[in-house]
Amino acid sequence: MGTVTAPAPWKQLLLSALEANAHLRHSSYSQLATIGSNGRPSNRTVVFRGFQEDSDKIQINTDCRTRKIEELKHCPFAEICWYFTDSWEQFRINGTVDIIDGSNSDPMKLQQREKSWFAGSLRSRLQYLGPSPGLPNPSEQPANEVSLDPSTGPVGAFCLLVLDPHQVDYLNLKSNQRLSFTSTPSSDGEKSWTSEKVNP
Repeated sequence: MGTVTAPAPWKQLLLSALEANAHLRHSSYSQLATIGSNGRPSNRTVVFRGFQEDSDKIQINTDCRTRKIEELKHCPFAEICWYFTDSWEQFRINGTVDIIDGSNSDPMKLQQREKSWFAGSLRSRLQYLGPSPGLPNPSEQPANEVSLDPSTGPVGAFCLLVLDPHQVDYLNLKSNQRLSFTSTPSSDGEKSWTSEKVNP
């Protein structure tokens, strides 16, 4: 087992998997599991929105009105499971999630939120103007047409989630290789990663 300093050693594996599977639209989709207030697991598909600049933190856009926000406020631990169908690679990435909504007091985080908002397509931004997710939808009511000025900043319902990885489990089914990566905070506040080969 060896200690590795930044950048995170698993990050290049993930970037390579994304590149190898880039021709598949679903390669940017992963599953995010949280813990419900009732103690039961809660899972959904999310879209990878890139890494936060110069870090291994994973960005995900979501609606503040979804159940996952209350779950993460109750318990900030979450795990991403990501399977790449062409290269037969699986990543399980667990850590803590920072919720960045419009009420955040940190100007840098609000800037990240705004950058993530404008990086999304206009169509994806329009979703945040719709009715609250998960509430009953009477089919008799016609859908209201919504419009949005492309230069408008993030709306209230838009939220940026930032997952800070603590552990990563990597499995390659083609090579029958499995690696376990664990982070520990170093004295300078940066993370250091240990990697270990484990049985698949």
